[in-house]
Amino acid sequence: MRVLVGWSDEAEAETLNLILNVEPNEAIVVTDQNEFRRIALDKSWDTILWDLTFPNLDDAFQLFETVRNAAPDRPIVGAWSEGDINRLCRFVSGGLHSHVMRDSNGDFIFLLTTIMEAAHQGAIAQRASILAERLREEVDSVRRLQESVIPQDLPIQGGYSMAARYEPAQIRVLGATPVVMAGGDYYDAFSLSDDRLVLLVGDASGHGVKACMSIMTMHTLIRMIRDETYPDPAHFVGAVNRRLSANDIVQDEGGFITLLYSTLDVATNELQWTCAGHPMPVLQDLETNEVRVLGDDDSGGLPLAIDEDWEYELLKAQIPDNSRLLIYSDGLDEAFPANQEDGEHFQFGMEGIIRTLKETRDLPLNEALDRLFVESEAATNGTGRHDDTSVLMLQRIDNP
Repeated sequence: MRVLVGWSDEAEAETLNLILNVEPNEAIVVTDQNEFRRIALDKSWDTILWDLTFPNLDDAFQLFETVRNAAPDRPIVGAWSEGDINRLCRFVSGGLHSHVMRDSNGDFIFLLTTIMEAAHQGAIAQRASILAERLREEVDSVRRLQESVIPQDLPIQGGYSMAARYEPAQIRVLGATPVVMAGGDYYDAFSLSDDRLVLLVGDASGHGVKACMSIMTMHTLIRMIRDETYPDPAHFVGAVNRRLSANDIVQDEGGFITLLYSTLDVATNELQWTCAGHPMPVLQDLETNEVRVLGDDDSGGLPLAIDEDWEYELLKAQIPDNSRLLIYSDGLDEAFPANQEDGEHFQFGMEGIIRTLKETRDLPLNEALDRLFVESEAATNGTGRHDDTSVLMLQRIDNP
């Protein structure tokens, strides 16, 4: 800790020099006004100890303001004499960090090292708090940017209803406000024609600005080329993959994106989809309450931006009357309590998804979606999901 001292009493100044210059601390004690002014404007000082009568009663406050304005976040500790409370109040109002009273015996000198260290650590903590708040604001800005690509209105087409939700990762810290993380999840749903819907969920690796920018890049790309002619989702995902494999934002630090991209023909009720390293869709028959995963692990391809020449597989399934389709990101099933003991491994999992879908068969679609998030959150035992979560649910209503 580097300490600068401005002091009026030369005899006390010598004692201060001995007391404060003890390793690892370094102190310079100055009794000359001009020299002090010159040295004090050097911002490398960690703390300043100030005799509130230095250099004299008339000029002390003006000099204090000059020094403080040069480095407002540097702590200044004022030494004042008993009975001089009015002077102390003026300095405190002017931004004095802390103070110590000079007793008649001079014993206060032996407290100065501890007081200056406390002031130094307090300033460090305050700067860290300010930085943390700025980082929180930056994270929130990135999060809002990422959420801007998520559709507010979902398309409604013949015989189908839809519900969807995105929730960012959240880290809860004891005694502090939960930190809502920026991330790289998103879902989208839009019409390609009167009888053709696109449903997709994507998940960029990592969190923060990079993941956000990766998902924004993919979202923009999909929206740019969605009207081009591709025979099926596999060809479309392949085209997206080739472009992302050459993109520096996504490629940075080995980044990648998982994607479930599907098209639904509402006239024939045929779902076609392609999986790029993403969880497979889940189909629920509301008549029998049977829930099954469509496709298998062997049907999924590599995540996007890993191999530009990867050939993706086209998968197909019929969506029967009175059924629900679930497309989700792995934040849903991989929800787990952060306080698991060594050797334990519990997460919401596919078992939790299937159980919740069966329990909510008779609930409206929006309420069933709500329950999935509630049950997934409950699996964390209050610690919050540590990954973004996107869920899109589609329901086919009985034909009249």
